[in-house]
Formats: sequence, structure tokens, C-alpha cells
Amino acid sequence: MLAALENPQRAPPERILATAERAADLARRFPDLAIEVADAQRLGNLLPGAVHQGVALRPGELPEVDLESFEARPGAVLMMLDQVTDPQNVGAILRSAAAFGCAGVILQDRNAPQLTGALAKAAVGAVDKIPVARVVNLSRALDALADMGWRAVGLDGEAKVNLDQAMDGSPSVLVMGSEGAGLRRLVAEHCDVLAKIPMPGGFESLNVSAAAAIALYEASRPRP
Repeated sequence: MLAALENPQRAPPERILATAERAADLARRFPDLAIEVADAQRLGNLLPGAVHQGVALRPGELPEVDLESFEARPGAVLMMLDQVTDPQNVGAILRSAAAFGCAGVILQDRNAPQLTGALAKAAVGAVDKIPVARVVNLSRALDALADMGWRAVGLDGEAKVNLDQAMDGSPSVLVMGSEGAGLRRLVAEHCDVLAKIPMPGGFESLNVSAAAAIALYEASRPRP
């Protein structure tokens, strides 16, 4: 909630309700904020089943992000998600992306959740820290990014190359597919290289958000 209010790129909040104590605290931090004072019972009725901590916010819209806004500088990393539909997973990936200095995340218009509700809660403020671009077609987006100097590395558990060998310090897009199905064939064909996260323990796969965190850590390591 604080990340949304502090984000200068967001439109002003559409509505905010808070208990008297929280309203006073918010007014000190954001003196121009219009706050409706409400008791905890009213907030609970507005947000059934949610842990509201004394505040209910309907934030303003985030600005649209286009691919051209991502600068292809050495060491820069983007994350592209191919049909990862679970809001909790996408939110956790955004959180990891913020933690490891990712330049942005790319989602498809369809087959990807909106940046609200459970996703925003799982992201713990990262929705307002990481630029998120939405595109109609991931394969065409990879072609456009290639023209701008980005190299695509697709994550595939059957790949012959380990991820640390695939990363070379150039501007890179990590492309991750959904659990089970993995990368779709056409998306994989538009990657420059397919790589895997080595798992010496022999376990077959990881949750996609855990795999994304590992991949982002590896990609963020300095390289010659």
C-alpha cells in the first residue's frame, strides 16, 4: 500500500479508507491525501476475508510500459513469463525481480493475471518497483527485443546447457514457461539459447517462482 502511494508514476488513488489512527499516520506522511475515516468493522465489511491492517486502498492506474523503455545495457536482465497464470506465483516473481535488480517483467495480454488483488499482495510492493510491460505476442516481442540488442535465454529443464554457462553479461531476457507445460514451442524457437537450472539433488522440477528467483540470482551475478 505504501509503495503504491509513494510511486510517482501512479495516478492519484481513487479512494482510501482508514481507521482514525492509521488515517492520522497517513496524513502526516501524505498531507495532500484525501482519506475517509472508517472503523475496523466497516473496513472488514468492505474487504471480507482480507487482513486490512486498518487501511483499504483503491489505487490509481499504473502507466503503460512499452518494450522501448527497457535500455539494453550490459548486464541488464528482463524476465518474460509465458502463460504463468497463478497470481501468487507472478507476484512472488515480481518480488524476486525487484530484489535482484531486474530491469522489468514482460507478460502477455492474455493468460496473465492483472496487477491487483492476490498478485499485488504476494508482490509486497514490487508491483510499484518493477516496470511491467504487456504484449500481445511473446514471440514477436522477442524479435523486437532482439532488434534492440537483447539476447533471449529460455529456461528449459531438458536443455543441454546450464544457466551459468548461457549467461554472458550481455543484455538478457530470461524466458520462463508455466509449470508442467514449460515454454511453448514457438516461444522457445525465438530464444537464442535454452538453458537449465542444474539440480544435483535429482528432484525433477521447482515451483516457477522459486525457479525464477534462482535464475534471477544467477543472471545478476557480475561477469567479465
